[in-house]
Amino acid sequence: MPLKVTIAGIEFDARFEDAAPQTVAAFRAQMPYRSKVVHVRWSGEGVWIPLGETDFGVGYENHTSYPAPGQFVLYPGGISETEILLAYGGVQFASKMGQLAGNHFITLTSNLDRLAEIGPKVLWEGAQDILFEEV
Repeated sequence: MPLKVTIAGIEFDARFEDAAPQTVAAFRAQMPYRSKVVHVRWSGEGVWIPLGETDFGVGYENHTSYPAPGQFVLYPGGISETEILLAYGGVQFASKMGQLAGNHFITLTSNLDRLAEIGPKVLWEGAQDILFEEV
């Protein structure tokens, strides 16, 4: 089923990653998923959804510390809080505790030329809406 992600009013087509089946299943069970993104603090050019103690019930799969622009990763928790991060540029995924790795589970597939607009918008205007939905 096609996936659409809307961030700060910009629509992107996306796909789930086959290499992260447990993460995809856990996330799909919560869709449609609405939240806010804020700018990352330590990772570089990215935005994130802080999720505190949320437990998706998954471990590491298809994990990376260096997501490419347009890739979403889910950090399932552990030494830092649970979070979802989207790279819009260069990212080395980290927290105040040090380098992290997250499960790459969604990739944006359209409007990638507009991805770089998100970071400055979040920095200058604050938290922005994000919506994940199957269409």
